[in-house]
Amino acid sequence: MKIHSFKFYEKGLKRFFGPLESKVLDILWTHPNQSIKEVQKKLEQQDEHLNFNTVMTVMNRLVDKGVLMKKQAGRASVYEPVHSKEHFLDIQSREIAHELLEDFGPLVVNHMLDALEEADAEMIEKLEQKIKDLKKER
Repeated sequence: MKIHSFKFYEKGLKRFFGPLESKVLDILWTHPNQSIKEVQKKLEQQDEHLNFNTVMTVMNRLVDKGVLMKKQAGRASVYEPVHSKEHFLDIQSREIAHELLEDFGPLVVNHMLDALEEADAEMIEKLEQKIKDLKKER
């Protein structure tokens, strides 16, 4: 699944989705297999008072985007994420990294390395190991 919209100046899930979509996804990652009504109630607990049709529209759009699955549970439909939050973020960050490398090549690598000045020692160690592994493969 490729998300076609990336908002550079947002944070977290809002880089990929609208604010309400992000809230719905967070609810379903925490509590999968929820009906529209159940998600609506959880949104109300977050002071988001939305009508049923609005929540239904958002959830069905997330199904259309390939982020949620919809299945029948008796008379109601329940929704669950296609991937865990961690796996979704892994897929998207990998896609972004590949596109940046394709478009900007060495420039993006240099900027990522510059950003490592703020990284902890563990992240730098992982990067060093990854580089060693890549060299062995070639």
